[in-house]
Amino acid sequence: MKMNFTKTLFAAVAAFAAAFGVANADHHGKAKKDIVDTAVAAGEFNTLAAALEAAGLVETLKGEGPFTVFAPTDAAFAKLPAGTVETLLKPENKDQLIAILTYHVLPGKVMSADIAGQKFDVETVQGSTISVDATDGVKVDDASVTTADIKASNGVIHVIDAVVMP
Repeated sequence: MKMNFTKTLFAAVAAFAAAFGVANADHHGKAKKDIVDTAVAAGEFNTLAAALEAAGLVETLKGEGPFTVFAPTDAAFAKLPAGTVETLLKPENKDQLIAILTYHVLPGKVMSADIAGQKFDVETVQGSTISVDATDGVKVDDASVTTADIKASNGVIHVIDAVVMP
């Protein structure tokens, strides 16, 4: 009985720590999980994870990086017109899905402090430019950053409230 209680308590503490990013750092403050594992552990990026899998981009975002990912939540994907996500996840739409997902990724690691007070366009991994406005909060095209600077071993995630399109 004591062993089960201990396991349950440990699992609860681990879940709490993961939800708040505590378990994602070692004792030197370095992130242990890559971008994909960090997003999956957060629990609010299930659609993004499915899209990355369908697009064949999981291994890329588990790579060395560094990457900056503007990650739309499940709620952000839900704002798209009905049927959009399902259509994009079809194998015949893989190229379009890749273009959309890589539009959310910048090469390099860009922390919010690096861009505070600035407004600029920057080239995405997809090849198009995305507009960033950090003069009053942070906007990426028409999406707002709701949580910034989630560190991962191979970059950083900034949570956004909408899916941005190239």
